[in-house]
Amino acid sequence: MKQRENTSMSLKFKSILTTKLFHSFLYRFIRFYSSSFIIKIENEKTWMEYFRSGGRILLCTWHQHFFAAIRHFQSYRAFKPALMISKSSDGEIIAGVAEKSGWHTLRGSSSRAGKEALRKMIDHVNQTRFAGHIVDGPKGPAGTVKAGVVQLAHAADAAIIPFYVSADRAWYFNSWDSFFIPKPFARVVISFGEMIKFTPAENSATFESQRLYLEKIMRPELRVNPNRQ
Repeated sequence: MKQRENTSMSLKFKSILTTKLFHSFLYRFIRFYSSSFIIKIENEKTWMEYFRSGGRILLCTWHQHFFAAIRHFQSYRAFKPALMISKSSDGEIIAGVAEKSGWHTLRGSSSRAGKEALRKMIDHVNQTRFAGHIVDGPKGPAGTVKAGVVQLAHAADAAIIPFYVSADRAWYFNSWDSFFIPKPFARVVISFGEMIKFTPAENSATFESQRLYLEKIMRPELRVNPNRQ
């Protein structure tokens, strides 16, 4: 009987987390919390000029970095950007916040409905020329760039712009990616890397070399959980 009650309570709690009301509350809380950050933006001008001149861009980062970027990335809402998010329960929450931030979300991942979501992402980039992508997906492993970002860049003829977030003070989760949240009033830097434009891959070996090249560039920017050292 007690187990049934616990299961019922758990289901009710999960249903609350997926409501639009909760997503609205969480979005407003994140905006309020993030307003304490002292944010510095680096190297945004080059890719922004490329986009405004007609180029297609794909902003890419590691899963552990995205929280601190939410406040700044809502400033891109006029560009109607898209983001692929997993169909998991956690993904439902993230998608709700992203939608409130002005980002169009397409649900899917490498393990679930990925091909359909990728096709829709390609269509969206062809229309708006602007999208974001989490390169290690919803489950990792950390430091591994999944193939989807290279596939998307090829199909949409988009330039990849890696970006990274750092904070002088942060809390780290004991999760697969050492997800971190900057502490209140932390100094946060959002830094964009050089644009990467891959030529269409002639074979699987070329494709893999491109994936590894992106991984080699981005992996040094992973943040290390100090509690695991």
